[in-house]
Amino acid sequence: MDAALRADLVARGTAPECAETIELVRDVLARVGDKWTVLVVTALASGPIRFTALHERIPGISQRMLSHTLHALRRDGLITRTAYAEVPPRVEYALTPLGRSLAAAVDHLVQWTRTHQADIARNRQNHDDET
Repeated sequence: MDAALRADLVARGTAPECAETIELVRDVLARVGDKWTVLVVTALASGPIRFTALHERIPGISQRMLSHTLHALRRDGLITRTAYAEVPPRVEYALTPLGRSLAAAVDHLVQWTRTHQADIARNRQNHDDET
């Protein structure tokens, strides 16, 4: 959220600390709602993995987008990056405890989707038939 929006919220009567909370919630939802974040977190749920193997597990993601997503997840404390002093160098990414809690939430969403996929498909078809 930019400063102008935060100022507008405060001017409308939102407490400054609530405006900050709104900003954080929006940022976090944008991060965890991003399709690449969900796929990276899901791929890392099985344990630490190297960049190349992670790239291979996520069809359609470019190396640049994977790097960007990993950087953002590290910044938020959801993953760790461990570099090993070997020849050739080896780097692994893994979920932190915070990241594992997100992975559990994502798993619940996936399970919910599987449970209701027939209903969703039927509703979509009904809607499309009406339009």
